[in-house]
Amino acid sequence: MAQHDVPFAVGMVGNSEGITFEGVAGNAAAGRAADINTVFRIFSMTKGIGALAAMILIDRGKLSLDTPVADVLPAWGKMQVLDGFDGETPRLRAPKTQATIRHLATHTSGAEYEFWNADMPRYMEATGHPTVLSGMNMALEQAPLMSDPGTRWGYGPSIDWLGKAVEAVSGQSIVEFCQTEIFDPLGMNSTAFEVEGDMAARLADVKARGEDGAFAPFELAPPSKPEFYGMGHALYSTAPDYMRFLRMILNKGTLDGAQILSPEAVAEMTADQMNGLTLTKMVTMAPPVTADFDPFTGTRVVHSVGFMRNEEDIPGKRSAGSQSWAGVLNSHYWIDPKRDVAAVIMTQSLPFVEERFMKTYDSYERAVYASL
Repeated sequence: MAQHDVPFAVGMVGNSEGITFEGVAGNAAAGRAADINTVFRIFSMTKGIGALAAMILIDRGKLSLDTPVADVLPAWGKMQVLDGFDGETPRLRAPKTQATIRHLATHTSGAEYEFWNADMPRYMEATGHPTVLSGMNMALEQAPLMSDPGTRWGYGPSIDWLGKAVEAVSGQSIVEFCQTEIFDPLGMNSTAFEVEGDMAARLADVKARGEDGAFAPFELAPPSKPEFYGMGHALYSTAPDYMRFLRMILNKGTLDGAQILSPEAVAEMTADQMNGLTLTKMVTMAPPVTADFDPFTGTRVVHSVGFMRNEEDIPGKRSAGSQSWAGVLNSHYWIDPKRDVAAVIMTQSLPFVEERFMKTYDSYERAVYASL
């Protein structure tokens, strides 16, 4: 805080038995100090919840990681691959491979965000196509794929499609499914798709770092009452709520008597599901929004169902097989089953994974492991 590396911060650490640390620093909003129940726009931390929703159906035999996406969602069958440009006119073709639920869960479906793939913003500029963060169905369903399914890792709105698959298979809206199958059983009472009532009063402000190095107010939030709630970005939550989700994973699918998944399903959810592929460096197309991201440079990093997974021990930090991800406003988490520890460190700032925030994250994680 004193170094202005973060506008404010909330941290929480726990294990399979309970919470072992909580700490806060700074003001979450003008004139309001951060506290442990501060509400965050968790953006891509939503993806872990979306993956869990799909895994619940897989655990019940209603869906499989090998299910073709088009069998569940006919709209996927119309997806086209961007095969280059003729001048500024996009050239599209049919995919050469069939996408499966596994491809959605691991970001190998070909669907990518405009923030890390130069062809996507070029396509959007040429066609007027809206961002998926608009919450419009056509923004998701009429976007091109950037590669053939199963051929490479590319970060994007695949978990939005996964949420739609959950709706199609379960017959429930994703809001109803998450509430009845995840939030209510886990006691996640401050996690929601719309921030209203008491949650609105606890919502943090967003800050963006300017060229002068100082933080200034910035407006960014998931769209309210969209045509579809994207399971890649739609949720609001708190540190204690998200820790209940993480601790359920540490407990192999159960927390405080509520069984969400079988141990076998947790093992499948957290296994490497990349079929030999790996994560690759994410190079920013929008520096005010995000820096480049190259996690654990020089080590093998893959994807499980909804999580990033490091395949090697990181000295002084997480173990091989740990699961992690983050939200664009620098809310981050990891789960380390080998050491029985999970943690969050959360703020609301841009750019994502900027060097000054990542220095704070590194120090925090090292302190967690030094204390074990």
